[in-house]
Amino acid sequence: MDDSVYVGNAGKDAALDRGWLLGHFKAEGDPRRSEAVEIKWGVHPRGDTRAQWVRGEERTALQVLISGRFRVDFPGRSVVLERQGDYVVWGRGVDHSWVAEEESVVLTVRWPSVAGYAVPDSDSDSGSGSGSGSDGDAP
Repeated sequence: MDDSVYVGNAGKDAALDRGWLLGHFKAEGDPRRSEAVEIKWGVHPRGDTRAQWVRGEERTALQVLISGRFRVDFPGRSVVLERQGDYVVWGRGVDHSWVAEEESVVLTVRWPSVAGYAVPDSDSDSGSGSGSGSDGDAP
């Protein structure tokens, strides 16, 4: 077996780690561990909202809508992703939050992978990849 190759399913693997498939928070030796990039398969029920705004962002992020309707809020502006493939990119220093206006699946890519953005677990965040605070947060 080659330990440098990992084969999985985004829906199943995401449910194990608050949606996160790849990043600094994976175990040493896991091919999904990366200091360079983080990838999340976010599954969000309608009305799911980030628990608090990200302030002082140190990363660049890309969010791509797979399905549903998903709003990303920035100071003074909101962007609605409503068609499959719609995406938004923002960089360092851009505060943000989000809400799932409909049940949504969103692919998030962030770089670099750095600690310090996790929102503490809440009762609504069962580790299923959905729930308040699960997007934008490493475990």
